[in-house]
Amino acid sequence: MTKEEAHKKKKSEMEKKDNGIKELTHKTRELTDSLQRLQAEFENYKKRVEKEKQDLIRYASQNLIIKLLPIVDSFEIALKNHKDKNKFLEGMKLVFSQFYSLLEKEGLKQINPLGEKFDPNKHEVLICDKSNKPDNTIIKVLQKGYILNNKPIRHAKVKIAKNK
Repeated sequence: MTKEEAHKKKKSEMEKKDNGIKELTHKTRELTDSLQRLQAEFENYKKRVEKEKQDLIRYASQNLIIKLLPIVDSFEIALKNHKDKNKFLEGMKLVFSQFYSLLEKEGLKQINPLGEKFDPNKHEVLICDKSNKPDNTIIKVLQKGYILNNKPIRHAKVKIAKNK
């Protein structure tokens, strides 16, 4: 191999290396640009999700409030009849009925444990008393408890039997 051929071969190898470096540099720029776009999109996504979360929190009670407005109207009507004791009492009963019915439609259930065995997941013992009932039987409900969609939200405060 002559000097000239060796020089051409080296020059060809150098050109290949330069082309490889150029290609890698181009690919690196493409990947960097792609990464920056993805980062920007992710930041925008996070901001959008946070805004949606804040809106959800801000307006979560809107539907319930809309459902409560007829009850507010009924309160106003009942209060206008405050001079007639019987009409006022009937109005208050109607308002209570409307209100409780709405709560039930929203998934609220009353815990009525009288005569049941004490359950710490639904009941809170305030008093223990001697009774002819078996131990840990609820003999009096001191404050009603409530369950919302199968989850206790207020334990019933109870008096239980303790015979020992």
